[in-house]
Amino acid sequence: MAMATTRAEDLIVYYSPKMVTAKGIWKGDNPLDYSIPLFILQMTIVVATTRIMVFVLKPLRQPRVVSEILGGVILGPSVLGRVQGFASTIFPSRSVMVLETMANVGLVYFLFLVGVEMDLTVLRKTGKRALAVAIGGMILPFVVGICFTIVLHDRKPKSLNTATYILLLGVTLSVTAFPVLARILFELKLINSEIGKLAMSSALLNVMCTWILLAFAIATADNDAKSFASLWVLLASVGFVVVCIVFVRPAITWMVGTTSEGELLSEFTICVILTGAMISGFITDAIGTHAVFGAFVFGLVIPNGALGVVLLEKLEDFVYGLLLPLFFAISGLKANFASIDSARTLGVLAFITFLSCAGKIAGTMLITMFLRVPYNDGFILGVLMNAKGLVELIVLNIGKDRKVVLDDESFSVMVIVAVVMTAIISPIVATMYKPTRSSVSYERRTLQRALHDGELRLLVCIHTHRNVPAIINLLEASNPTAKSPLCIYVLHLVELTGHASGMLIVHNARKSKYVPTAKNRTQAQSDNIINAFESFEQHSSFVSIHPRTAISPYNSIHEDICSVAEDKRVALVIIPFHKQQTVDGGMEGTSPAFGSVNQNLLAKAPCSVGILVDRGLSGSARVAANEVSRQVCVLFFGGPDDREALAYGWRMCENPGISLTVLRFVPGANATLSTMLPTDDPDNPNVLTVEATNSWENGLDDEYINDFRSKNDDDESIVYTENVVNSSEETVAAIRKLDNYHDLLIVGRGHGVMSPLTTGLTDWSERPELGAIGDILAESDFSSTVSVLVIQQYIGSSQHELTGSPHSTSQSDDELIHRRTWSPKKTDYI
Repeated sequence: MAMATTRAEDLIVYYSPKMVTAKGIWKGDNPLDYSIPLFILQMTIVVATTRIMVFVLKPLRQPRVVSEILGGVILGPSVLGRVQGFASTIFPSRSVMVLETMANVGLVYFLFLVGVEMDLTVLRKTGKRALAVAIGGMILPFVVGICFTIVLHDRKPKSLNTATYILLLGVTLSVTAFPVLARILFELKLINSEIGKLAMSSALLNVMCTWILLAFAIATADNDAKSFASLWVLLASVGFVVVCIVFVRPAITWMVGTTSEGELLSEFTICVILTGAMISGFITDAIGTHAVFGAFVFGLVIPNGALGVVLLEKLEDFVYGLLLPLFFAISGLKANFASIDSARTLGVLAFITFLSCAGKIAGTMLITMFLRVPYNDGFILGVLMNAKGLVELIVLNIGKDRKVVLDDESFSVMVIVAVVMTAIISPIVATMYKPTRSSVSYERRTLQRALHDGELRLLVCIHTHRNVPAIINLLEASNPTAKSPLCIYVLHLVELTGHASGMLIVHNARKSKYVPTAKNRTQAQSDNIINAFESFEQHSSFVSIHPRTAISPYNSIHEDICSVAEDKRVALVIIPFHKQQTVDGGMEGTSPAFGSVNQNLLAKAPCSVGILVDRGLSGSARVAANEVSRQVCVLFFGGPDDREALAYGWRMCENPGISLTVLRFVPGANATLSTMLPTDDPDNPNVLTVEATNSWENGLDDEYINDFRSKNDDDESIVYTENVVNSSEETVAAIRKLDNYHDLLIVGRGHGVMSPLTTGLTDWSERPELGAIGDILAESDFSSTVSVLVIQQYIGSSQHELTGSPHSTSQSDDELIHRRTWSPKKTDYI
């Protein structure tokens, strides 16, 4: 070395082409002395460390960015760097250039993807609320940053640029990390809530303001003698943005438009876009701003649609999984907490963290008070706006690289502030935020309560395109009329994978031009599903279709279904069974997770639920565009679920193409209920309560059946029969005697109903979500041509004492709930 100093960044490293790859350990070479083996080892260690931290902190509900920052800190001089020989062996100074170069390449493409994911049209729709929250949440933290700049800056060398230092510290404290906030909202299931939408819109505006301030900070980072050059940096940056909007965006739109509908986007188009991101980074870096600024702006001008989806699919896993952790490692290598060598600095650090968090919360709450947002929601919104992440680290690294801005102590202080502010968000929000349900409840939560002369709202859930034909044929049979049209919400269920934020996408197929891409199966499936239902709407009368896509983990996607159902006030949710028919007539499982979704939905749904077992309904013949020809049979055993099943069959039979058979199973003289209870004590109060409850339910069943028969007595397309059975064995035998004449069997799930006709059937049931009878009907040896619809009536989330006459027509669904458990003695049974 021609020179030797104590500062690692001042070392001169000589490059030798022969030091790139090793000749092998058999020739005495140490792989760690060569660039490529060392880089591979570094990348492996970095990725492994960050993944371990993600796993460790996951129970604490920490966002991934916190785990990755801490992983970088562990590898830096603050922790493992103190181990003798670790830093010099694994992260020697000669390797930092290669590592940092790859980290910045990953950073460029990460900011490019962030820009691609952002929808600028949202800025026009956010309105004054989001703009006010964004500005209010920035002012006070920025003021805090300015105040403490004086405290932290008074002991720094005079070479530090005060103006830039103020801007960078203020930006770091006031910015909200849009990607991190999206992930937090998703994990807390708030992404589609009102507070979540307001937070996302405000964060988007906050990020735009941040980039403007960051451009000013970088432009003013030079000495006063070069202030004229700083002006040119600002003007050139503005010019770059204008060129991207005026020329680049139309050019990309034209390239995408040359792709014919149904064709794949060419590899040339994708290559041009990816190269454009690097060129944009080069231009802005040459201007004097930063490479990430150019990549971010270039991502913003990418048109929404299939192109953005393809870009995310191609880059997301590689950038997020491999390249981005390198940036955290570099940040950790630069952060040395040992440089914070005084109690005063630690006290100032804690004070800065507290005041910056409090300032953002106070500023947000002040705005929300004028917007008449509840105080609790305003506080939670302020906490959410404290989300920090990559944007802060980018700002800090820029300040660290421009030596006139941040020194080691300031950099380490701000890294701790970013981690602490982000780490406290999820626990606070999860503890304090209790989503308030709509104060205006809707009454038509069941088909039994739905008006025959009013709009019927249904929500149908689709896993794959194979579910579509059967669902459409079922909807056709639901008898849409001018007096009672169908409003159908179609929800495509997509499992969340990778690092995409969970979301609920509302489609408008009529106004959007889709460019299908077979390489993106999710996009292609959504397009096919939407097109199928749009075609159904166009060829049907009195039907309106509203497609949506829910992207969420399967263990929580039922919450999205329930949210849509309650928000849209639907009466019935229809979801496919988790098994599909094979060519030989058997039933094969599609995904075990589908079954869990169905069970969770049955437990949490705000309305009635129907599970459709398709065994040929998708191939039923259509007589005309608006007519069907099907044989439907309702199996009626008694109870709320069976009354709901009969209500659906009743609506179907009003369609002239539907023939309805109602087969009621009646207990015989030898059918007893006492055998169902584990006691022989005739005075057991449980026995008395169960008998009283069943007597009450029988009365409701008789009333509903008599009403149905009296109003359809002259309809020759309806057949009503009764089958007397005395035990569950006779019930099974009678069911198995049903022939393949019917296209669809509708049966209640029978949840919560105790009947001698189904005693013991649930003990060996393999499909509890279908109930005792539905499980038998869904067996492979029952029938290979008859589809089954199992319905559960809405039962509510709690039990209340029934008031008023149970036969009163003015009862709401919340009152109908109690018929399942209410007895004349008002005694609960076990």
